[in-house]
Amino acid sequence: MTEALVPTPSGDARTTTSEPSGPPRGTLVLGHGAGGLRWTADVLAVRDAALERGWRVVLVDQPWRVAGKRMGPTAPTLDPAWVAVLAALSPARKLVVGGRSAGARVACRTAAQVGAEHVLALSFPLHPPGRPDRSRAEELARPAADGIGVDVVQGRTDPWGRPDELRAVAPASVTLTEVTGTHSLGRAGGAVAAAAVAVLDRVAART
Repeated sequence: MTEALVPTPSGDARTTTSEPSGPPRGTLVLGHGAGGLRWTADVLAVRDAALERGWRVVLVDQPWRVAGKRMGPTAPTLDPAWVAVLAALSPARKLVVGGRSAGARVACRTAAQVGAEHVLALSFPLHPPGRPDRSRAEELARPAADGIGVDVVQGRTDPWGRPDELRAVAPASVTLTEVTGTHSLGRAGGAVAAAAVAVLDRVAART
């Protein structure tokens, strides 16, 4: 596992890269949510499972988190930093981008720009709790419009968007896996990791 600081328009981001035991089948790049300074258990479970399946995994700490702040900025700041990190990584093989909550939104918004083949969204925040009028459905649909696959892993009782709400607005090409949990999927780490591995196996099998 290696860490590196990557310059971005918003300051240094940090990458933590874990390499599989053999040649990587591809690269999975994951971002974090909008609050807190620690990686959540579901993301770490996905990292570990992906490594076992032969994928290189890169966890990206956005500059605001590297600076020790507890809440992230808005898209005009987040997206250019993410794009700068992906440009620095320049993965040579299959690229899957994703993350949890706000990190999933960033990955969806920039998937085409960074050359991703697929998006893995954990706990996609379709709308703030109790505010379905503030939908982010357009962000979820954006990769599909560019021909990029999207898989969502969502808690059955997530107040930021239940699975039935996502199905009602997502393009038909978006695949959704329900797991037990709310917006926090830490206790469902095994189920989240299994869903992620299924996605990565499908991507790796593409010619």
